[in-house]
Amino acid sequence: MTHRTSGISRRARVLSAGLAAGLLVPLAAAATPAAAATAPQVSCSSAQAGLAGKLKKDITAALKNRKGTVAVGLYDRTTKTSCTLRAGTSFDSASVVKVTVLATLLWDAKKTERKLSARESDLAYAMITKSDNAATSKLWRQLGAGKVKAFLKAAKMTKTVPGSGGYWGLTRINATDEQKLLGLITAKNSVLSDNARAYILKLMNKVVSAQRWGTPAGAPSAVKIHVKNGWLQRSTHGWRVHSVGAFKGGGHDYTISVLTHGNSTMNYGVATIQGVAKAIHKDLAPRTTARYAPTNAPQEAFVAVPSA
Repeated sequence: MTHRTSGISRRARVLSAGLAAGLLVPLAAAATPAAAATAPQVSCSSAQAGLAGKLKKDITAALKNRKGTVAVGLYDRTTKTSCTLRAGTSFDSASVVKVTVLATLLWDAKKTERKLSARESDLAYAMITKSDNAATSKLWRQLGAGKVKAFLKAAKMTKTVPGSGGYWGLTRINATDEQKLLGLITAKNSVLSDNARAYILKLMNKVVSAQRWGTPAGAPSAVKIHVKNGWLQRSTHGWRVHSVGAFKGGGHDYTISVLTHGNSTMNYGVATIQGVAKAIHKDLAPRTTARYAPTNAPQEAFVAVPSA
């Protein structure tokens, strides 16, 4: 017998990964919170004196006593600053792979010098701005694993492995490759055209307010925010919660990737990511006012999951 609370079945709550991954996977009745991770070893370098040490200290402090596994990637072009933490650790992508799907679509279109069709544009808009799963599944099927793999090879995202059987939300990613992708989107290169880069950034800037949590937390008022998040619960490693973002303006130009799993709830993962993001924004732009303070308690979605 299915018991219901406030009109939402217990089973619907178990399927709350909805907007995150667009797939059905077996879930345990209750995911156990992961044991506390070993002390994170953040590694930073910078052309600006003192910045690397400050970032290492503050990111480490933000992660103190946080449970689960956290990977971080940061690159700031302005100060030639980079930070990494577990950059090679692999995670289920959930919805952050949608940026890769859009990049693949545009890269493939560029080869024949064609523009996206009205249908493709509508699907891309829904996929990025609302994290629409049905739209993603349609584009994933259209492209096929072969084109996705070809794009990953061109992008040198060598450790990203597309999910099999149409399960795009189970694509395996790491912080290194996500930073490579953000680098391609935010700087001139031979893989993505300037128009493609501008289009991806435009959509990432238009993500609906309910999904603008994560890496934008604490962003300074002078920067323009581009973000894509993902969240997914499975029987192992609890909740995967990820956020990738690009921030430019007011003399700043940097990208952040924070990937997590082993979270007891979605909101726990969000809070972990936002603690790291706030530390990074504060250290990179210490003399500016933080404008963006997304909610610490985003609503988990109880929606039907479309088939892949």
